[in-house]
Amino acid sequence: MKRTRQKKILKAIQDNRQATVAELSQLFNVSEVTIRRDLRELANQGVLYRAHGGAIALSPSAHEPPVVKRMGQTDRCKLGIAQAAARLISDGDSVFIGSGSTSAYVARQLTDRKDLTVITNALTVATELASADGVTVVVTGGMMRASELSLIGHITEQALREVRVDKIVMGIPAISLEHGLTNDYLPEVMTDRTIIEMASELILVADHTKFGKVGAAFVAPLERVTSLVTDSEADAEMLTRIEDMDIRVIVAKT
Repeated sequence: MKRTRQKKILKAIQDNRQATVAELSQLFNVSEVTIRRDLRELANQGVLYRAHGGAIALSPSAHEPPVVKRMGQTDRCKLGIAQAAARLISDGDSVFIGSGSTSAYVARQLTDRKDLTVITNALTVATELASADGVTVVVTGGMMRASELSLIGHITEQALREVRVDKIVMGIPAISLEHGLTNDYLPEVMTDRTIIEMASELILVADHTKFGKVGAAFVAPLERVTSLVTDSEADAEMLTRIEDMDIRVIVAKT
């Protein structure tokens, strides 16, 4: 009975995008204590978000094809973002570059740098920099996520805890003003959290499709970002609100 009720609760929230405890209590003719317990259990399953007095539905991040396919497509937005982000990295820096096609585009812009150290958990990033004479590339170990050609898991996280860098460059599947940085791929979340501990300067690279989305698992508050590099199609009002958080916003020319 509980499982059936919770399925109905979830559907009601998805249909209406949100619901209060009082509304759900009346709808299903159970106590508010029971509804709160159901919402807590559903939130723990990652299928909705708890809110004050009720719950809200997830706005799922867009499904993306494998990184190899994304890298094989010319994407002016991502190229522009990568060029703008690369200008934030100087000769002599040590930088972590994460997985994803936009991050790999960033790596592609750094091949002429001098005395640069790049640590990465992305095979795509390592490949882009393999022939760069002035760049030392350090690749973490770990379990490979085939679709992203990235290394994740406790081996990766242990390796990341052993090093520090000046700057972090990473992407994220979903960005929300209310819910911060989130990810739908749960096995990657702890790796993401370990990455953002490596340096105080976090450069987030994200095209306009990532905004206003909420993934299943929380990674970090939006305030953790120091610089956000995006494209001109990103929602202007949302970017203004992000700037109000003392986050540097760079809109790339695309």
